Amino acid sequence: MNQSVVTSFQVSDGVGRALEISLRGVDELLPKDEWAKKLARAEATGQPLRIKLGLDPTAPDIHIGHTVVLNKMRQLQDLGHQVIFLIGDFTSLIGDPSGRNNTRPPLTPEQIQHNAETYYQQASLVLDPERTEIRYNSEWCNALGAAGMIQLASRYTVARMMERNDFHDRFKAGSPIAVHEFLYPLMQGYDSVALKSDLELGGTDQKFNLLMGRHLQQEYGQEPQCVLTMPLLVGLDGVEKMSKSKNNYIGITEDANTMFAKVLSISDTLMWDWYTLLSFKSLAEIAALKAEVAGGRNPKDAKVALAKEITARFHNVSAADSAEQDFINRSKGGVPDDIPEVALSGAPLGIGALLKQAGLAPSGSEANRLIDGGGVRVDGSVVSDKGLKLAAGTYVVQVGKRKFAKVTLA
Repeated sequence: MNQSVVTSFQVSDGVGRALEISLRGVDELLPKDEWAKKLARAEATGQPLRIKLGLDPTAPDIHIGHTVVLNKMRQLQDLGHQVIFLIGDFTSLIGDPSGRNNTRPPLTPEQIQHNAETYYQQASLVLDPERTEIRYNSEWCNALGAAGMIQLASRYTVARMMERNDFHDRFKAGSPIAVHEFLYPLMQGYDSVALKSDLELGGTDQKFNLLMGRHLQQEYGQEPQCVLTMPLLVGLDGVEKMSKSKNNYIGITEDANTMFAKVLSISDTLMWDWYTLLSFKSLAEIAALKAEVAGGRNPKDAKVALAKEITARFHNVSAADSAEQDFINRSKGGVPDDIPEVALSGAPLGIGALLKQAGLAPSGSEANRLIDGGGVRVDGSVVSDKGLKLAAGTYVVQVGKRKFAKVTLA
């Protein structure tokens, strides 16, 4: 029998605060009134809500764009609710068709296992691992078997499936749609049934899949989950969503100095979106900081604070402080304290070959391009001659603002 979210609980100050935290930075929270009632019931009964986030391990590492939903999970975790970090090892075998204009190649079990090993470790830099339930959807998906899969498929129509934008657009364009792709949203929705989820989080591109969870829970006689979508984080270029393929990302395993410098490279306008989606400061604190900048305070101060917060989260406070000092040294033309040391032979060696062999340029032609652009320094002096040969000795070589090496040439 289907259960509805009917309750006479009043919205207390605590529920109002929890609702405000839930809504911070979100794209949509559906349906909001049902979520408020769930929060009220949890407060009245002391029974924490079950909050689910599923991620398919399609790559071995995650960047800070992925942490937008993890931050929301942490905020809800800190309110006392049970968060479930679901690794989609079974659904990865199908491949998520969301936002695709062609069939996604499925991963092999070996690739999935390799990627899954690092996913939770990295997510634990945001979530509290002691209070996080980790699950793999192969637990219940493998147990379904052929008969269970057919029964599950009977719970949804082809017409409804074709309402999904990516399927509709591909069908209209005459692009192939494999039958197994229809199984992906069904399996993601079935995860919510298996976990008895109260709320599922995802990016805006996951809305169809999240709503499938609501539908299937009702089909199986459960109270339907609410769904919360978070906007996709705009990357360092200030235009496109953060993506490794667009090289506008910050990896959460990058070294502290690089992470700090990359945050400082974003625009003053984009900074406030990042504060809302990535910072753990309260909205009141962010509003006060924004007012100070509007009143004349240097926006760089606010950006430095954000860079230190993000760097400390994925490293520690000491590393964030050191990264700030490193950035100051570089901006003044100074040399960082800790730079790689490289030993090379072949003196006298041409500057292009030296840059390539020292790992400061990927190729000789790129080395020449860097020299033409005035981006190469040896012992603080700009190199303008691509034919320069360096004799035996030790040199501090700099490329751009952030690449340094202490090269000993013999």
